Amino acid sequence: MVWRVTDVMDEKLLFIAEYLKHQESVAELCRVFNISRKTAYKIIQRYNALGLDGLRELSRKPRLSPHATQDDVIALLVEARQAHPRWGPRKILASVARNYGEGLPAASTVGAILNRFGLVKPQKRRQRVARYSEPFAASNAPNDTWCADFKGWFHAADGNRCEPFTVSDACSRFLLKCQLVPNTRFTSVRPVLEATFREYGLPKAMRTDNGPPFASVGLASLSAFTVWLTHLGIVHERIVPGHPEQNGRHERMHKTLKQETALPPQPTLGEQQRAFDEFREEFNTKRPHEALGQRTPAEVHTPSDRKYPDVLPEIVYPVSFVTRPIKKAGQFFWDNQRIYAHRALNGETLGFEALTPRYWRVWFGPIQLAVFDAQTFKLIATKPVYEGKYRREEPPEPPEPVPEPG
Repeated sequence: MVWRVTDVMDEKLLFIAEYLKHQESVAELCRVFNISRKTAYKIIQRYNALGLDGLRELSRKPRLSPHATQDDVIALLVEARQAHPRWGPRKILASVARNYGEGLPAASTVGAILNRFGLVKPQKRRQRVARYSEPFAASNAPNDTWCADFKGWFHAADGNRCEPFTVSDACSRFLLKCQLVPNTRFTSVRPVLEATFREYGLPKAMRTDNGPPFASVGLASLSAFTVWLTHLGIVHERIVPGHPEQNGRHERMHKTLKQETALPPQPTLGEQQRAFDEFREEFNTKRPHEALGQRTPAEVHTPSDRKYPDVLPEIVYPVSFVTRPIKKAGQFFWDNQRIYAHRALNGETLGFEALTPRYWRVWFGPIQLAVFDAQTFKLIATKPVYEGKYRREEPPEPPEPVPEPG
């Protein structure tokens, strides 16, 4: 035996059929079909007015929608999305609001409108880890921290290698520089940074990863990049290896940069650089940012009061320190003994702070590099510690020196 399956339309037809027989009262039919009298009389009224078509489910859309989005607003939203295919509803809304004023729908409504016009590509939901916010705690004002990195090389359509070097302000998200460079050597990066410093002033800190030219495998991971920043009074912050999320704002900008300028790559290096320049202009002056209250980076960023010096400042130590110049090959002399420090320090001077007659703290400017054992002539590497004018937080205590024998 097969169970009989009915739907709402079938039940309405059966109800009308029984009603037209005039054998049962409406109240009795309501008990049989388990519906209210209000529903029964509505079915009868619609059948008498429209026939069988009156039994179909009608749209519940209101006849009047006083709060519906106006057609001219919809046209502006659609036009803005077509001009900026990768902008989300909030950015689209903020952009249109600059010229339209009040009377715009909520961001969720904008998303529904864009979806209705086929301008939204559904994305698969991904599980995400909690945000790691520790490195950004001190970036409360423009020029507190700048972020620098290489976007990652790729080939232009003509086969030439593209190596974009980027610099941004962590607080305002202002993209200070997006420049193609020949390679990742410090000699290629320094001119770009010098031009940036001259235009926007000096930041308090510069955050990078641990790749070249930002770090090395030598003492305190020093590099020529770090030495140069130290002369300028800029703290060099390096993220933990393997944790790009600690520079997440800059990495997120790189994702947008790739989508807008390198998918696909431009035909030549010159056209690729022009694409970078156009992206930078739009990113800074037109693209609203949710974390900035839908303002653009240009509305938040201000140049630094610290100007780039014409002459590189010298490293100065307290009078109580003993100093040693670094000769060629990164070496200094102590009691006629040649000790290797780091090649990046060639031509620089180290400061030695006495702990005991045997043990000395070794400094390069405000950076504690190591503890020096004057008996064995060895440098005991320590975690680099920033002291001095530009430090962000209280540095940890340096390691206790090994006690002298006897």
